[in-house]
Amino acid sequence: MTVALDAVEAGIDAASPENVLRDSISVTDGMLTIGDSAFDLSGYNDVFVLGGGNAAGRIASHLASVLGPTLSGGVVVTDDPVPAGPVDVVEGTHPVPSAANRDGARRLLEAARAAGSDTLAVVAVTGGGSALLAAPVEEVSLADLGGLTDALVRSGAPIDRINAVRKHVSAVKGGRLACELAPATTVGVVFSDVTSDDPSVIGSGPLSPDPTSYDDALAVLSAYGVDAPESVTRHLQRGAAGEVGETPGPGDSAFDDVSIHILADNATATAAAREVCAAAGFEPLVLSSSIRGESQAAAVTHVAVAEEIQRRGDPVEPPAAILSGGETTVAVGDGDGTGGPNQEFALRAGVDLPARTVCCAVDTDGLDGSTDAAGAIVDPDTVDDARRARAALAAHDVHGYLDERDAVVRTGATGTNVSDLRVLLVPE
Repeated sequence: MTVALDAVEAGIDAASPENVLRDSISVTDGMLTIGDSAFDLSGYNDVFVLGGGNAAGRIASHLASVLGPTLSGGVVVTDDPVPAGPVDVVEGTHPVPSAANRDGARRLLEAARAAGSDTLAVVAVTGGGSALLAAPVEEVSLADLGGLTDALVRSGAPIDRINAVRKHVSAVKGGRLACELAPATTVGVVFSDVTSDDPSVIGSGPLSPDPTSYDDALAVLSAYGVDAPESVTRHLQRGAAGEVGETPGPGDSAFDDVSIHILADNATATAAAREVCAAAGFEPLVLSSSIRGESQAAAVTHVAVAEEIQRRGDPVEPPAAILSGGETTVAVGDGDGTGGPNQEFALRAGVDLPARTVCCAVDTDGLDGSTDAAGAIVDPDTVDDARRARAALAAHDVHGYLDERDAVVRTGATGTNVSDLRVLLVPE
């Protein structure tokens, strides 16, 4: 089990802002370099840092350290606050938005509206941004936004569909932050937690043109049986009827001076985990960094690959390490079970794991579902009561079963979020 835990730890560490930003953001001779782009700081009267997400505080802290006195200020909202010089770091909650999230997002919007053509705005957009930048439209209360968020997560809808709805009840998402910042020069610093690495989906795309519509949002509610609060449905219907302005789409001039830089994604974590497994003598097999769909179904597929390796040495000979990333989902519906996609993945794998194998699945932000766990690690002995395990899986209530068997993995908030990471070890 040690190798599996070391591998996921290495993956999370590789995607930490401290490690990613050290190699991708710097200031030399008055030039700010972000990825492969450079910005002459002497050309701006003000430099602000804005944003939201699990890693936004640490990104702001790094920017404050490299920009020094050039940095004018800013606002970021995160659930992992750290000092960031003149940047106001607001501590919010994730995954359910709170009053702190809303108030922080409003302050961020005020700062954005003050930007001019001589402003450079560096905007951190990371996993968790959809919840942390909670600025609901006027017709939707914070309580109703929280109810919508809970219903969407429980529906099992994929994240791009969930965010299509969120964009249309927000004053920040779906490119609306870019509209508020124009005509400033806006640079997005992005940590991706979605399988597509699509900037319009990450954090619900506050800086990106929105290809979705109010009609699309209503279709999501219908397709996934989401019982949205009345205020949300009414607002979406008004938008579909043309009574409320649509989110800005491709070609909108608000995006003329916006550039997006994805500095870390799931492949960042998967590659680091792969190296640990290889160093420990396991032949690594990366299935994909974009695994999605229902957690239990994905677990069954991973176990089948492990069985093929063990029986036939195909597609690689054991000892082997099967690795994958992405974001699976659980359709909880109206149930009140406790757990999350990674714990459910691990337990379902544990039911059928071949002899001597080990499976570890974690969310890289350290919080799986609504629990305090990052995920779980199991071997064939973990499931000592298969009937109860299957009942827990059917009820989507797996946390207690795993916790009783010391199979839960707890990391605490990691300060990053590049979605899920899974390691399945198949020994000789």
